[in-house]
Amino acid sequence: MENNDIKILIQEVLEKGYLMSLGIVDEDGVWVADVYCVHDDDLNIYWMSDQDTRHSRAILKSGKAAGTITVNLKGEDNLGIQFEGAARKLEGARWDLAKKHFAKRNKPEPQESDDVLDGDSWYVLQPTKIDLICEEHFGFEKQTLELLNGK
Repeated sequence: MENNDIKILIQEVLEKGYLMSLGIVDEDGVWVADVYCVHDDDLNIYWMSDQDTRHSRAILKSGKAAGTITVNLKGEDNLGIQFEGAARKLEGARWDLAKKHFAKRNKPEPQESDDVLDGDSWYVLQPTKIDLICEEHFGFEKQTLELLNGK
């Protein structure tokens, strides 16, 4: 398979998946937090979080994060991604992301008058490397997509 085919399978995981295990490192060591996520066409991954959480503080300090998203159910072939990259806090309500986020959680579409953030902030992880695990096509041999500048 070519990189474009790998990218299509990665996009499938991002479309089907909604829960990301977000990994960070801070002065206290390693930490993982599960967050609901959405993505864009460039494979950037977005989530809302309180800026006072350990993972948010670590991202502000280091600008780095990693994560996993898995979409298979018991008895199905393994399908998921592992990734690393640059992470940062975004400013504003980002209605484009809020609509995707609410839709993915089967919630009614928010109105622009709604306080969708409710004290949280948007964050983005721009992957520099994504490993795909697609048992159906590759067994347990990871397929790697290297991305420059998050693209």
